[in-house]
Amino acid sequence: MLEQFTWINEPKHWEITEGTCHMSTDPKTDFWRKTHYGFVRDNGHFLYTELFGSFEMKVKITGSYRDLYDQAGLMLRQDEANWLKTGIEYVHGQQQVSAVVTRNYSDWSVSPYAGNPPHLWLRLTREGDFVEIHYSPDNIRYDLLRIAYMTPSESIFAGLMAASPDGEGFDVAFSDLQITQ
Repeated sequence: MLEQFTWINEPKHWEITEGTCHMSTDPKTDFWRKTHYGFVRDNGHFLYTELFGSFEMKVKITGSYRDLYDQAGLMLRQDEANWLKTGIEYVHGQQQVSAVVTRNYSDWSVSPYAGNPPHLWLRLTREGDFVEIHYSPDNIRYDLLRIAYMTPSESIFAGLMAASPDGEGFDVAFSDLQITQ
């Protein structure tokens, strides 16, 4: 499935083996617009496909986070000013479950992911004008992180996202990707 996806900002080092996407993020990469910091960055890594209508996307993420704001997860993107990213973000030595919703301006919310577990399962559900974000340590019990508004559209780009805003890069693996429509 991943072999059919397309890159926005392809990293220098990546490969897909046995259905798992392994990548090393490039330094100083991010997706962010204006709020608090005053800058726009649209150079994070995004491996995506175009999806239509309602869907659920689920993936297992295993990362070697080490520098402030190292991040990996899922992204939905309508264009450079309207998108959502969610996953793990490394903040002050602690993994945080993170969500950023952007409609010209980015917002950011985090919740500690206790114990810095080795991996995280993420599940995004898109229906009509909203997206539900759930996460799990074991792919059994999922907790709701956020329900967010997303402008209704016929289609949207959906896929894997990773970035290293302040760091020199890290390694991450995305496995067991499932898309249900």
